[in-house]
Amino acid sequence: MIGKRIQTLRKSRGWSLNELSERSGVAKSYLSMIERDKQQNPSIQVLEKLSHVFQIPLVELLPVDVVSTVDSENPYGLDEEWLEIAREAKLSGIDIEEFKQFVEYQRWKKIQDKKDS
Repeated sequence: MIGKRIQTLRKSRGWSLNELSERSGVAKSYLSMIERDKQQNPSIQVLEKLSHVFQIPLVELLPVDVVSTVDSENPYGLDEEWLEIAREAKLSGIDIEEFKQFVEYQRWKKIQDKKDS
């Protein structure tokens, strides 16, 4: 799946895992887990970094069954409400880093809430 595709791309360029890690900024151990299908659902941020390093569209890293359902105008399959929230955030002056920090805070908060339960 994704891991084998990444491994094939890496090897076709003659890169070691270490070299791909350095080029992409993704931990070598995490890349190894992806390639061995121990991590089958890497984040979109990781896939974006890898597609940039490989100089290919992100969609080329995705499995065929996922790609066939991708809409070119909405490649992440977001419903209209999510798209509208993103538009509103951008129009209100929230930059992408602030939005990412908010998302990370919400993830952290959910983990803390689970620990407290």
